[in-house]
Amino acid sequence: MPLDDRLLAILVCPACHGSVEHKERRHAIVCTACGRRYPVRDGIPVMLVEEATEPAGRTPSA
Repeated sequence: MPLDDRLLAILVCPACHGSVEHKERRHAIVCTACGRRYPVRDGIPVMLVEEATEPAGRTPSA
């Protein structure tokens, strides 16, 4: 399900405040700066650091 372009224009990564991209086929919002992946559930981005998946090779920061 595509997300509204107006919503995507205001979303930023809550962890690093980097820009994000919507990966529709993966049902995820991906930060272009730190690489965290945030799930999209039922068309709603879950922009919580606790719900994010860290990029491979990185460990979650405390």
